[in-house]
Amino acid sequence: MNLVTNACEAIIGKGIVSISTQNHVVEETAARELQRSEGEYVIVSIQDTGPGISKHDIDHIFELFYTKKVMGKSGTGLGLTVVWNTLKDHNGKIVVESNDQGTCFQLFFPGTREKDGSRIEKNETTELRGHGEHILIVDDDPDLRNIACKMLQRMGYRVDCVESGELAVAFVKDHPVDLLVIDMIMDPGINGRQTYENILPLYPGQKAVITSGFSKNADVTKTIELVASGYIKKPYSMHQLGHLVAEALSQ
Repeated sequence: MNLVTNACEAIIGKGIVSISTQNHVVEETAARELQRSEGEYVIVSIQDTGPGISKHDIDHIFELFYTKKVMGKSGTGLGLTVVWNTLKDHNGKIVVESNDQGTCFQLFFPGTREKDGSRIEKNETTELRGHGEHILIVDDDPDLRNIACKMLQRMGYRVDCVESGELAVAFVKDHPVDLLVIDMIMDPGINGRQTYENILPLYPGQKAVITSGFSKNADVTKTIELVASGYIKKPYSMHQLGHLVAEALSQ
């Protein structure tokens, strides 16, 4: 979603955004160039007909907040950093090619021939249904916020959403909730840890789940130590979110 949004915003006037997938075998020579292992990969390509990205910017676009300063028209500047971390978690690779006719992002995911476990996950998710508990989602990314909201609503929870820590604190003053789902990094404004620290005096022991597109860091660890009920790394599946929420509510 982050890459597609960036591709759409890169186009001035009319243009085309193309999304494609293909199976690909990386041979020895190409593996060295990609700094990846040989083998089968699934490639997801997002291509636009925008004005392109300079070589200098390509070398930096996966740095935290760089896209917000240089090429972003919306969002927080976290998007491409999250994409890079996701590929890293999957032992994948991202390749960017650009000229004045457009840009193409190629995402290399290691292929697998293991059987699909989606049916098992669907059955397990059914067992994680809520009972109308009130959950507040705090996330500055509108797409991720809406996805998490729909996931939890499908599981039987009553869900509200806000886009900042400040709004979360104001919301819970008048509307106590059973559980908070808080993003760690929100820009501008207070982050997830600061949000939780501001809510704790109002509701000591408030249950909360922390989410982040990055690996667990000092801020996340400190927030969990403040009686937060769990941590989940983005991107997450419906089953992963449902399991953690159910576990947090049961504590």
